[in-house]
Amino acid sequence: MATETERPPNADKVAAVAEIAAEFRDASAMVVTEYRGLSMKQISQLRRSLGTDVTYTVAKNTLVKRAAADAGVEGLDDLLVGPTAIAFVSGEPVDAAKALRDFQRDNKALVVKGGYMEGRALSAVEVTQLADLESREVLLGKLAGAMKGNLTKAAQLFSAPASQVARLAQALQDKRAAEGTSSTEDAVAAVESADAEAATEAAAENTETADA
Repeated sequence: MATETERPPNADKVAAVAEIAAEFRDASAMVVTEYRGLSMKQISQLRRSLGTDVTYTVAKNTLVKRAAADAGVEGLDDLLVGPTAIAFVSGEPVDAAKALRDFQRDNKALVVKGGYMEGRALSAVEVTQLADLESREVLLGKLAGAMKGNLTKAAQLFSAPASQVARLAQALQDKRAAEGTSSTEDAVAAVESADAEAATEAAAENTETADA
């Protein structure tokens, strides 16, 4: 029997799973990496470069899988192979993706395998695309400048997630490319409509699940 100062191995695993599950629930996004070949010094440098809004957690894949299941996060199992560390982002996902990309340039041993954001898994390519986005401030500046005549919508953008701001910017660019001229308000309306449809579909799925 374990003494008061000793914890049985299973209790340690349960505690570790609970801690990682909490990180999954609290994160706005997460990036799965492989750190094979990185020294402890390099990992410490990476943690510093990621800043205070990112927790870089090294854990066994079996524990991460259990924690993800407990937190309702799906689609990561194929990424959880080999030495795994996850960057749990509590701040701006774009900034975290950029920090990982910049660190990776000088430390080739770091491998970004994919991630998770807004309820779905991301491929490594999608994480790279996230890192290549202009900063939130630049995107907001461009959109707000183009929306001078609609101050209400411009103000709403400043509290919008970076992913939505990026979709707005892309929608505006696509519309202008396709139609030659198109207002920013049209692009905003297109993204808002898509978001509303997604929310309606999610609500319908939840209703069907409850009725089942």
